[in-house]
Amino acid sequence: MALTKIERRKRLKKRIRKKIKGTPERPRMCVFRSNKHIYVQIIDDTKHHTLVATSSRIALFKNFKGTKTQIAAEVGKIIAEKALKKGIIKVVFDRNGYKYHGRVKALADSARSNGLLF
Repeated sequence: MALTKIERRKRLKKRIRKKIKGTPERPRMCVFRSNKHIYVQIIDDTKHHTLVATSSRIALFKNFKGTKTQIAAEVGKIIAEKALKKGIIKVVFDRNGYKYHGRVKALADSARSNGLLF
């Protein structure tokens, strides 16, 4: 029986999360994308605690003119700045079952170019 797109992503996500764990030294940067917005969190899995989070729903993007990919790149820049302020330099990237393409890639590239290492 054919899997739906969401079921396939959840199966991939499960497989990825077996291998990826966020530690205090190297927390997990988790990405979620909906049809309109993109969300990113930096999580310490040992304490089950979100250290830094941001999304495209913050006030900065209310009147932002640009494509969803450009907005994702801006979110990557913001998360990198917030993480560096908290002293987080290295992270493990969790694409959450999405293809490393488009908005997810733009966010990751922007975070890397603004100082995060992964």
